[in-house]
Order: sequence, then structure tokens, then C-alpha cells
Amino acid sequence: MRHRTSTAIWITLLALLATGQRPMSGQEIELTELVDLYANEVEQQVIAWRRDIHEHPELGNREFRTAALVAEHLRGLGFEVETGVAHTGVVGVLRGAKPGPVVALRADMDALPVTERVDLPFASKVRAEYNGQEVGVMHACGHDNHTAILMGVASVLAGVRSELPGTVKLIFQPAEEGPPAGEQGGADMMIQEGVLEGPAPGAIFGLHVFPEATGTIMYRKEGFLAAADGLRIVVKGRQTHAAMPWDGVDPIVTASQIVLGLQTVVSRQVDLRDTPAVVSVGSIHGGVRGNIIPDEVVLEGTIRTLSAETRELVHERVRRTAQGIAEAAGASAEVTISTGVPVTVNDAELTERMLPTLRRVAGAEHVIDAPPITGAEDFSFFAEEVPGFYIGLGVAPPEDLSKAAPNHSPLFFADERALKVGVRAMAGMAVDYLLQEVGARTP
Repeated sequence: MRHRTSTAIWITLLALLATGQRPMSGQEIELTELVDLYANEVEQQVIAWRRDIHEHPELGNREFRTAALVAEHLRGLGFEVETGVAHTGVVGVLRGAKPGPVVALRADMDALPVTERVDLPFASKVRAEYNGQEVGVMHACGHDNHTAILMGVASVLAGVRSELPGTVKLIFQPAEEGPPAGEQGGADMMIQEGVLEGPAPGAIFGLHVFPEATGTIMYRKEGFLAAADGLRIVVKGRQTHAAMPWDGVDPIVTASQIVLGLQTVVSRQVDLRDTPAVVSVGSIHGGVRGNIIPDEVVLEGTIRTLSAETRELVHERVRRTAQGIAEAAGASAEVTISTGVPVTVNDAELTERMLPTLRRVAGAEHVIDAPPITGAEDFSFFAEEVPGFYIGLGVAPPEDLSKAAPNHSPLFFADERALKVGVRAMAGMAVDYLLQEVGARTP
């Protein structure tokens, strides 16, 4: 049976922590309660790390300062540290004092080419080069929160190392948003370089902040975040004077028909009772003058799906629709679908096992079985290799959620009151997984 820690013991523990001492073995406290206590103690440090990282954002494969900050912190806690994984990735291994399994926790470190418009004393003023252009740089997707949270988790787990039954591997990943043009990077590259080996984890956990009410935890069994694939269609016609369109083949009109036709792929050709899907065209380029019908038009977009079956179906129907419309107009369409990030699938059994942990740290009323998200995350590559569980953490002030800016917006804002919840959730899942695997609980 779970012991309740008395107020007197909590006061004693706080006093011990304040002097740098560990609780005596005879004191009645569970490891999970000790984890929560340490999470409270590191809250202000996590906030400070988050602000520092936010003020100094770095783009994918260029996270040099952030990686150095993380590595120095982990070494100071006694972790075994490897740097330079997939360019700038950092991996820390903490071996508990007791034998047991291995669990991994992952955070991403990269920022986005976005110019910040949030009025904060630690707002980013950083500018950098991205794919040949000078851009502002901002943690507009919240990865500064992820990194700071996992650094806090490192402190918590190091504090309970003498009671820890097993090994924890912390993975600080670069380039989740994608590497620069012409480079490799991200989760897939870390896996290729052996991040899930020596020691090999039996499960992996991850977290992402979203503009939902502060402290809310969102989860979903199986498909949680979408697969994301790139779409490029080159519509080829025959150039002519715009005053005499019958002398050529108009790729602009054909491309317009293709854009409209692609909308029927999801609305009329996918069984939406089964799984959602999105096909969006975000870029159209063709022509140089208003009185010249060009030879070709280029469409670029994205395809989002939430199951492998739907992914295959949508790819086939997109090709068929574009090529059929082009052929009917006397034009041609070259369709290229670049395979991107797979569906982020939460292991059903692992999800069920971790729900009590999430309800304990956030309160049952704040743990929500969420609808699927059509955004994508390359945590999915890790979850294809080992059982994974990926959760969302709300960071929008609940006072007025209607004003919360989305991820990737220059106005994206994170309420730092959620950081402690993130630390407790990630550390709690790691510890509870290890305890469950060894089949033991501390008295």
C-alpha cells in the first residue's frame, strides 16, 4: 500500500534538501514522492534555463551553445555524456544504484527561422542564415521548454540515483524541425548513429508544449501526431501569347484545376470515419508576365495522414488526380511525394501504464484523451524502434485561451508555470516505468 508522507516529514525533507543532504533510509517516503519533491526544488532553475535558451535560439544542426549548456549540466551531475551525435546532439546516461531496465527520455533543442514579436525581457534578437537567407531566429515551437524540462529531469533523477532501479538515457536532439538544405539531421540520423544502443532502452518518452491551458496534459493511444510528406507537382503545358491561348496549353489553368481537384482526395476519397487526412498546397509559381502563358507551373504542398494505410491511399490518389486532370487538359503533371516523418504512434500498453502517473502529477481532471494532431514530430522515428509514449503539455495562460498563438507563430508564448508539471511528468514516467519493470516499490 502507498504510504502518505506526513507534513512533518515533508518539512524535514525540505530542510535536508536545503542543506544538500539526502533523506535517511528510515524515513517513510516513496521514490515517486521524492521525485516530486525534487521537481519542486528545481523549478526556478528550469525557468532560468528556459529563459536563457529562449534568448539564445539556434537553428537545426547549429545548436552549439545549447548543446554545450546541456552537456556541462549533465557532466556536473555525474552522467556519462556523449556529444556530437547527429552533428550537435547530446546523450546522457545515468546508471542507478540498483539493477534494472533502461528507459529513454527525449527533448529537441532547435529553433525556427521566425522573428519574435513577443514582448519579453528575454525575447530573441538573434539573426542567422537559413538556406541562404538572413532570418530572425525564435523558439516559436517551444523547444526551449522541452530542453529546460529535460535538464530539470536530469537534476531530479541524479538526486534519487541511490534509489533508482535501472538506467535512464536522456536524448537531447538537434534538427527536429528539419536540417538545412543539403544536410542530414534529426531523430533518424541519431538512430543511424546508434543512440538507441549501448544501453538499449525498453521504452522512450517525449513531450511537446502546445497552446492549451497551462498544466494540461494531452495524450492519445496509437496515432497521435500525423505523418508529414512533401508534395511537388510540376505542370507542363506549352507556352503561347496570352491573347491566343488556343495556340498553346495553359499550365496555369490546369494547375488551378489540380489544386481544386486535390481537395476531393480527402473530402471524397478517404473514409474520414477511420482517420483524418490533409492535402494542402502552400506554394504556386509560374509565369513572368501577364500576357504570356508559361510552359510550366510548380505547386508545392504537404500531405498529412494518421495511419500507414491512409498514407499509402492518399499518395496514390494525389498522383492519379493530378495526372488525370493534366492529361485531360493536354498537359502533363510530374508528381513527386517526398517521404518525410511517419505517424507518431503511442504504444497502447505503455500509454495505459503511464496514465496513473500523469493523473498523479497533473490531476486527473487535467489529463485529456485528445483528438489527433495533424502536426508532425520526428519522435515518431524513435517510437518505430522501441515502445514510445508522447504527450502534449499545455502552456497557454488559461485566463484567455482564445488569444493563445499557435506553435510556429512569432507570437507564440509559453506560461512558465507549466514547466514544473513537465518535469514531474517526464521524471515520474521514467521512475514509474523502471519500478514497474522490476516489479518493486520502495517502502
